[in-house]
Parts: sequence; C-alpha cells; structure tokens
Amino acid sequence: MAEFPMQDSTVPGTAPAEARFLAARGPTILQVLPALQTGGVERGTCDMAAALMEAGWRAMVASAGGPMVREIERAGAVHVVLPLDTKNPVRIWRNAARLADLVRAWKVDLIHARSRAPAWSAFLASQRTGVPLVTTFHGTYNNQNDLKRRYNSIMTRGVRVIAISDFIAEHVRREHGCPDDRIRIIPRGVDIRSFDPEAVQHDRIIKLAREWRIADGLPVVMLPGRLTRWKGQGVLIDAMARLGRRDVQAVLVGADQGRTAYRAELEALIARYGLEGTVRIVDHCNDMPAAYMLADVVVSASTDPEAFGRVVAEAGAMGRPVIVSGHGGAREIVREGETGWLTPPADSSALAEALVRALDLPIEARRALAATAITHVRARYTKAEMCAATLDVYAEILGASGASPRSA
Repeated sequence: MAEFPMQDSTVPGTAPAEARFLAARGPTILQVLPALQTGGVERGTCDMAAALMEAGWRAMVASAGGPMVREIERAGAVHVVLPLDTKNPVRIWRNAARLADLVRAWKVDLIHARSRAPAWSAFLASQRTGVPLVTTFHGTYNNQNDLKRRYNSIMTRGVRVIAISDFIAEHVRREHGCPDDRIRIIPRGVDIRSFDPEAVQHDRIIKLAREWRIADGLPVVMLPGRLTRWKGQGVLIDAMARLGRRDVQAVLVGADQGRTAYRAELEALIARYGLEGTVRIVDHCNDMPAAYMLADVVVSASTDPEAFGRVVAEAGAMGRPVIVSGHGGAREIVREGETGWLTPPADSSALAEALVRALDLPIEARRALAATAITHVRARYTKAEMCAATLDVYAEILGASGASPRSA
C-alpha cells in the first residue's frame, strides 16, 4: 500500500507506483471514502479510478485503507492513507486540513466524496482551496431528527450531486430540497465482461456446487446479500416454508460480518420449519458470476428500500429471473413479467407465489426471459456507462470552472 504521510511526502515523488499517474496529462480527481474494505461504494470508487487512468486523467483515492487498495494501485492510481473512517467531529476537522494540504500538494482539480463523514472533511477542504466538490448519494440514510438530517445533508453540498437511481434522486429532492439542476442520475454499473454467462467456465460452477453441497438436478433459489435483517433472509425462509416443496434448494449467500446472533436466528428459523435439507446459509462468495449460474431464480427480498439494487442488475446480466421487493431503486431495474417479478416488501406469501411462477417457467420462456434481461442490463446498467457518465459530470464542472488538463 502506498502511504503518503501528511508532511513532506505529500509532494508527488518518483516511486514506481506513481509512474503511470505522473505520466497522465489530464485533470487530477481525488475520491474520498471511509475505507476500501468491500461493498458498492468501494466498488464504484475502484471502477472510477481505473476509468480515469484509462481516459488519461489522474486518479487519487484517500481512505483509511483496506484490501481493495490493491485495485486502486493496479489501475495506476495513487492511494493516500488518511483516517477518513472516523465520525469524531474533531478528527473530521483535522481530516479537512489534511485533505486541503493534499489538494494543494498534488494540484487536485476536483474532489469526489462518496460517504458522509469524509464528505464533511472534503467540503471544508473544498472551501479552503476553491476546488469544486462532487458528491454521490449512495443511500437514503436516516433523517430521524434535525441533527441527523443536517449531518446527512452534507451529501447535497456538492456542485453536482450524483444519485444512483431515480428513487435516490427523488429522496434527495424531497428530504433535502436539492434543486434538479445540481442532480445527475447515474445508476451503478455491472462489469459485463465478468457478469457474462459465456465467460463463466463450467468448472467454476462445479466447484461452487461442491463447496455448497448443492444436489444435482434440483432447482436453486438464491438470495445474495450480507446477513443483516433488512436484506430479508427471514422473508425468504418463510416463503420456502409456504412453498412446501422439498425438490427445491434455497441458498443464502453472504457473510454475517459479526452478526452472529442474526445468523443463529436464521438457522433456528430454518430448523423450526424443518428446512435443514432445503435452505442453506453459505458465507461470502468471491465468484458471484458462477454463483448466479447455479441459480434458477434470484431473490432480492429487502424489507427496506434498496438505493439501487446491485444483485438485481448482476442477476439480469447473467440472464437469471429475479423476484424483487417492489420498492426503492431495485424496482427500476425489473421489467415486470419480462425479466422478473415485483412483490410487496416483507410479504412471504406473495414471494412464495412468485417462486412458483419462476420455478415453473417452461424452458423456452426461460430462454426468452434470459435474453431480455441480458439485453436490458447491457443497455442501461453497465460499468462502462456509469464511468462515462461520471467523467461527463467531472468535465462539465471543470469546463465551467475554467480548469483544463495539465502537462505532467
């Protein structure tokens, strides 16, 4: 990991890790987020860093670090370690000074904040340096009181506010009064080079099936998502009990991330229904394209609205039928009856009925659905489109502010 402490080494050096960065001639974009562990925010950050470098721009990322730093550095971008994963007001203030120093030393042209606490530091750094700020609104957050609403409102302080779905754009307008002329709707994108049925070799599917003890010949219902209550794993277990079929397997794919009590609760629910041989919980999967190929139907049973619905888009890219809770950004990705079905949130009875429809699809109808889903995702929800649209936002702002590409 390339670390640049906030003293003399904030000035660009000549280490090999920086060579490609320094060779780029375009504007310098600094993305800030708490850390680079795992998740949609982190994935979008890495995707944009690579896209910026490929476009001849300079990409920087500041975070507290994590395993995904390797992706930033492989792209030729620079990662700077800062304690941006703190919500302590004093440390947020200190981070603002550190970011301002970083902006000046590296001649940053634009800051892109992707999370609330780092966004406060980035906003203050933007005010001190005159460098424009962009924010991406990745979730609805919780406006339970005036203090929380003010804290969340930092995500609307950018000169442009990127919303990852129509649902999030409407939330930003309604809850924070953000004007339309500052909002840009850019859905998250799927890497269709990886999420392509033709790109998944059969041995990858066999390997996963063995690891998860999937029986041959039985259809598979899959719910991907970390084990947290609002992702709706319990709703699917209830639906499987209502379905009453033992010729179907359900797999809950996701790590508990320390939520051992919730995992135990789910396991107890499975046992209470006598579904031990039908419903299985497996941990985080590093090969989701192969996982989707194992599935006959993919479920997103979130009881709270998804800001976007990455699982729905990925499953569609793999040609899999989806059953989705009918709220939030996820519902925007589904073409009802053509690529999947919408059900009322937390309604296990409706989910069971939709499972019957999905599992009983004739082979020709399943093939037609797969083709429609793949075409739909590739037309609207690709990583390439997401990155290109975000670059357009950067160019729009820098053009308006008079910034232009520099020589290295």
